[in-house]
Amino acid sequence: MKYETDYTMEDIMSLASKVYTAKDVSAPISSGSFHHDGMIVVPCSMKTLAGIRMGYTEDLIVRAADVTLKERRKLLLVTRETPLSDIHLENMLFLSRMGAYIFPPVPAFYTRPQTVDDIIEQSSGRILDCFGIDTNSFPRWEGIKNTKTHKNKI
Repeated sequence: MKYETDYTMEDIMSLASKVYTAKDVSAPISSGSFHHDGMIVVPCSMKTLAGIRMGYTEDLIVRAADVTLKERRKLLLVTRETPLSDIHLENMLFLSRMGAYIFPPVPAFYTRPQTVDDIIEQSSGRILDCFGIDTNSFPRWEGIKNTKTHKNKI
């Protein structure tokens, strides 16, 4: 966050209703008795992905994701490493087969983004779509509008 945005930790924490440290593996979200509809890990590093796959719950993010899988709740992992090695792909496939959603934040250019914020808005909206939350904040695909213009390009 400190390398990629102008946000401070205080800025982010002020948006949350609860805050836990990564080392607090006894936080309520680390238990299956904690009720929630699912978990989104953004960004999900390849280290975190591997930890989740192997059940190596050394921190709260991996522990909470492990519990989310064990309780058969929705888990969405926004992976962002490139290029991907065979290990990365195998970890993703394994977790996908367990029911996790793998969501690389690949921009959709059919929306004709004008700014980086437009790209972020579309990716964020699609992530939230997976949880049935419609932000109505980005254009959705509605098919090709002008078939004469695109006829020879298809």
